Amino acid sequence: MSFKGKVALVTGGSRGVGKAISAKLADGGADVIINYFRKKSTAQETAREIEKKGVRVHLIKANLAEADKIDGMFVEIEEEFGRLDILINNAASGVARPALELDDRGWDWTMNVNAKAVLLCSQHAVKLMKDGGKIVNISSLGSRMVMPVYTAVGVSKAALEALTRYLAIEFAPLGICVNGISASAVLTEALKIYAEAQGLGDSVYQSTPAGRMVAPEDIADVVAFLCSQQSYMIRGQIIIIDGGYSVSPSHTNNAK
Repeated sequence: MSFKGKVALVTGGSRGVGKAISAKLADGGADVIINYFRKKSTAQETAREIEKKGVRVHLIKANLAEADKIDGMFVEIEEEFGRLDILINNAASGVARPALELDDRGWDWTMNVNAKAVLLCSQHAVKLMKDGGKIVNISSLGSRMVMPVYTAVGVSKAALEALTRYLAIEFAPLGICVNGISASAVLTEALKIYAEAQGLGDSVYQSTPAGRMVAPEDIADVVAFLCSQQSYMIRGQIIIIDGGYSVSPSHTNNAK
């Protein structure tokens, strides 16, 4: 799939799933804007790797929990590129606590990063997508399946998925396709930390009909398809990437 001449923004694009998506779009020829919040050195290393593919890479540090930082990010994008063709709302965060232990601060942080930022970034992106574009929002199975200490994140991802459907309809007349991807546990460094605390990694591996956990590249491949012209008639959908985990008879027992 060719993205030659396209400009893509990947939020949370310096590591894990975001890095794989950034690299995949660059493989197709897109210039990539990578948003990050922490670990500048990691972002710079990712940028150097992707620049070797012969595309332009631009780093922007911004805390997407803060609306003014999102405003500033898009001002910089307009100044540097003057346009945007692809937006990948991948940045995510949240607190891992049971519902009874959640406080206002943790709840608001999770909702701001995982849901509110998706709306604000999409609003800004539309203004730069004068020739139409593609928006892909990254969710997780916690939006529809109960997972340990995942209350705030699960609710925020459910909001993201509902927003995806509404934006798909509202943005369609502007030539903009909006879809989402919901993935099961992905084999990243972040998962390893969570899995050690919850025992999630082993259970997901054992109950995945595909025989392995989802890799960042699995998600990146589907993102690339959704950003291509071949996906033109797919609108407002949440594509599940889980190796069959959510339909496996054993997943309910392993999730306990």
